[in-house]
Amino acid sequence: MGHTLAEVKLYNPNDPSKSLKLKLLVNRDSAYSWIKRGRLESLGIKPMTKWRFKTIEGRIIERGIGEAVIECLDERATRIVVFAEKSDAEVLGVDALEGLRLEVDPITKQLRKVEVLLAL
Repeated sequence: MGHTLAEVKLYNPNDPSKSLKLKLLVNRDSAYSWIKRGRLESLGIKPMTKWRFKTIEGRIIERGIGEAVIECLDERATRIVVFAEKSDAEVLGVDALEGLRLEVDPITKQLRKVEVLLAL
């Protein structure tokens, strides 16, 4: 099973002139995208509140969350981002994938646009 990397551009939702290009590991086991605190702060993005998260090891950790505009494959959406600390990985999570209408191709392991959305 290969890893999928996503080339993304992050923007400050209140000042789109502030942006940053990143390559993030796509993690379909992570609900939210995790970006290093320093990167988000360099864009002028501030935490709105703190949430508690359960790690793979079962530990409970607390991290700040905020909002950033994420762009990938010509799709753009404002999503929740977690302010990752030094020991945390940076990842593109499921919330961003769904908000951007992207999925991982099961054969090529590359990101692609979702051709059809499910209507319930």
